Amino acid sequence: MHQSKSDPIIFVGMHRSGTSLLGRLLEQLGLFVGSRKDENNEALLFLKLNTWLLSQCGARWDHPEVIADLWSEEAAPVISASTDYVKDLMSSPRAIEYLGIKKYIQFRSIDNIQCPWGWKDPRNTFTLPFWLNIFPEARVVFIERHGVDVAESLRVRAERSVRITMKRYEHFKPVAWVRPKRGGFSESPRCLSLEGGLSLWESYQERAHARLNGLEVDRVFRVRYEELLYEPFKILKGLTGFCGLSVADERVARVTSSVNADRAYSYRHNPELIEFSNARKDRLQSWGYTS
Repeated sequence: MHQSKSDPIIFVGMHRSGTSLLGRLLEQLGLFVGSRKDENNEALLFLKLNTWLLSQCGARWDHPEVIADLWSEEAAPVISASTDYVKDLMSSPRAIEYLGIKKYIQFRSIDNIQCPWGWKDPRNTFTLPFWLNIFPEARVVFIERHGVDVAESLRVRAERSVRITMKRYEHFKPVAWVRPKRGGFSESPRCLSLEGGLSLWESYQERAHARLNGLEVDRVFRVRYEELLYEPFKILKGLTGFCGLSVADERVARVTSSVNADRAYSYRHNPELIEFSNARKDRLQSWGYTS
């Protein structure tokens, strides 16, 4: 029996907010999120396309705000050409990177997928207008997390990256002149401070809420990371319906059994983070979070 094509599920929300956890849980329940993915369970094809979109205006994941230049009236020809390029790519052999060989033979085009599918990339938060132009009936899953927990997670990751890079540099320093470094010593100086991470979280929050408030209510599923940890069965049960997945309760219970509620509001166990949070309670409360 012929099936109609399925519109994608696009995940948005700040980095370190639970997009990876949510994507993996839904993948286990039947949502196709790509054949080739990175360590964060993000489809490589869409990662590359988001990087390409952001680079057209000098934006990055940790400085995404300037992508607003792409939505200007003057940049309309750029968006038109970019849209044409990506649409062609979706039905070219490049689609194999997302579909895999088997699904490419079956569907021939990403736009013709006939099963529940989607992709996660926090940067979708800023590139969403472009993707809704490609997939006008797409639905959106938005996950958010307490800003202080996000800022601390970003800081830990950024500091670890600097340590690893410095150690590698010291090891190869005597021959560094032979092959110049392709990257810097920090993946994100902004995120080395809690304030930098929190301000980035605010940018993602502002953009997500602004974009999603313009969509029909039934096209958006909003969830808080903390709610997902406390009530994983309830949240996943709702999400399976939203994503068009038919899943038995027993399977949902089995998949969510490993979710660890202890990770919710981790900052409350750290005096430094509690002090930081209290000093910024008004900013947190503006997004519905207490200090």
